[in-house]
Amino acid sequence: MAVAPWLEILEKTWLEPNYRADLRTSPPDVFVDETRLDFAQLSWKELGRPYRVENYSVERKAWEAEHGQEMPVLVQWQHFNRAFHSLFASDLPLRLEQTRQELRAAFAGFKLSEIGEAFEDWLQVRVWNKVHRVEDAVWDPRGKRALFEGLEVRRPSILFLGAAEGYEAMQLSAMYPGGEIVLVDYDAFCRDERFGKFPESYPFLGYNPATGSWKTYHREDFRVDFVVEDIRNLNYGPEFDIVLSVGLLEHFPDSLKPMVVEWHRKFVKPGGYVILTTPRRQLKSKLFYRIMGRLMNYGYRELMDARQLGKYAHENGLEILRCGYIKAHNGVVARVR
Repeated sequence: MAVAPWLEILEKTWLEPNYRADLRTSPPDVFVDETRLDFAQLSWKELGRPYRVENYSVERKAWEAEHGQEMPVLVQWQHFNRAFHSLFASDLPLRLEQTRQELRAAFAGFKLSEIGEAFEDWLQVRVWNKVHRVEDAVWDPRGKRALFEGLEVRRPSILFLGAAEGYEAMQLSAMYPGGEIVLVDYDAFCRDERFGKFPESYPFLGYNPATGSWKTYHREDFRVDFVVEDIRNLNYGPEFDIVLSVGLLEHFPDSLKPMVVEWHRKFVKPGGYVILTTPRRQLKSKLFYRIMGRLMNYGYRELMDARQLGKYAHENGLEILRCGYIKAHNGVVARVR
């Protein structure tokens, strides 16, 4: 009997020029569960507040000097998305060699300004290669699958707020196949480039509902509608089985976090799931945003721990079903309380 091609690569991981593929199903330590915590009893005095990332990009500072005003939030995201996508789209071994050569040339020319810029470029590519491609901490499919497992849904409708390339919604749809995805982002670049040019060969490990066994999916297998719109202008009602955001809540100060959680609450069906993730507050993350600041830090950004994320979710009307952290992110799976 012929073996399905995807079965031959199950339980394997390998490197492509711009990402790691990972079809291993045996974790280890992919999700650290902190659901046991009583979030009603935890106090902010005990938890402390999230860590503010404030080393803003020099590109933002240059824009503001040129225009004589603070960079608008949409423009911040437009700059961020283009810079971030340039990393995702890079052939990283090739780019590493190019930046090494540029650094050598700068040293040979004895020009300090060129040396500093070349060193920063080389360091950023090296860090991105390690974090995203080698350690797979940005997409983190095993961690995300562990966070998303056990949902009682069949062919779910999924709404992804601030979707960027839509990775997590596609992973969810591989685990719970047959439904529909609505991706929402107010930068058209995300629709056209970040999602539109997402690697077609990237394998999402999920399930075959006909057999109950593992199955791999690709971008073309998902039913996706990408809506370019401000979340505040969406006309949906409470009609989605899952409402998801990844790295959204931490871009708003405390005074606006209830509004962000409400965006999730208003679109989820009764009994449906709300899923939120935020970047972890840890030394690695602080160093990452320090090194990558020129490319990534255009607006308000926080790092928090899973307890803080859980507290924000609980105090804004969510019943926490699962809370914990994976490689680089905290995660909460909840229902409206």
